Amino acid sequence: MNEGGEGRAERLLALIGEHRAAIREALDDERYAELLTGLEALAAAAPDDGPAVRRALQGVRLALLPLPFGHPVSAALDSVRLAAAPPGPGAVAVARELVALLAAAPSQPPAAEAAAEAGADGAPDELLRAPALSADEARARCAGAAPPPELIRLLDPERGDRYPRFQFAADGGTPHEVVLEVNRLLLADIDPWGAAAWWLSVNTWLGGTPAALLGRLPDRRLVKAAAVLVEGD
Repeated sequence: MNEGGEGRAERLLALIGEHRAAIREALDDERYAELLTGLEALAAAAPDDGPAVRRALQGVRLALLPLPFGHPVSAALDSVRLAAAPPGPGAVAVARELVALLAAAPSQPPAAEAAAEAGADGAPDELLRAPALSADEARARCAGAAPPPELIRLLDPERGDRYPRFQFAADGGTPHEVVLEVNRLLLADIDPWGAAAWWLSVNTWLGGTPAALLGRLPDRRLVKAAAVLVEGD
């Protein structure tokens, strides 16, 4: 590895992979989401597009600036900034490997395991405490028609069917299309408790709780995170 921009960029990315757990713990949700955005932009850049590679790497660097003094990654940030030579195509290749590594990292139990840990019937109290709509309210949000089977429907022994509210757009809106797409991947019609646990639990790869990130992150990232979970089962 040389001492120019290429080698220093690769070294920074390698350190991010090595210390990924500590980085996630040190950054708040917004900064971590910015880090993921920068890494994805770098991985998607054409290796010979120097300006695009440099911009993406700068986004990664800025997202990591809040790391505490003395953090193993901090010193590498300045070395990248001060490098005389621009980052080369090798940085893109390493970024692609890093994005795949982060996406594959387990952030929570698989859906079925999460439901099993909640109890024999898979009905954790915390999921039932989440804001939800009644069956009649959900029907009204679906223009008076029966809610589609892709929507998560949880059975409350006292209140009947409950549809977690995050699935619907604010101000009386209809179901989010991305929610329906993700729920199809998670087989919400078969395992609604597992699907609800995925949406309402912190996801390390996304940098927060998927339900809270609706509209804040690109839809494709939510779909990708769900697909990674399903493909890993």
